Amino acid sequence: MSVVKINVLTVPAEQREVLEQRFASRAGAVENSDGFEWFELLRPLEGTDTYLVYTRWRSEEDFRAWMEGPMKAAHQGGGEGAPRQKPAASGSTLWSFEVVQQAGPKGAA
Repeated sequence: MSVVKINVLTVPAEQREVLEQRFASRAGAVENSDGFEWFELLRPLEGTDTYLVYTRWRSEEDFRAWMEGPMKAAHQGGGEGAPRQKPAASGSTLWSFEVVQQAGPKGAA
């Protein structure tokens, strides 16, 4: 079964728009990564400053390969000579899960 990785980001109110814009303009490397299955950026609605970045992978090995390759490169700055951007999140925790059951809408094609 697949594995799910949820990056729990603490994002101050004044940085929310910055975070969302960065995700919206990201290079898209995750979508082209071997074993990648799904991505969602979840914005909190009330009572918290925590965003969740949900990704689903075919295997732990596929996730690790992405972390050590495309993700690492994307987070090392804006390229040769470009200034590195200040993080929008003030804290980050990674949660890991294995999918043991799943369901979709009945009657979906």
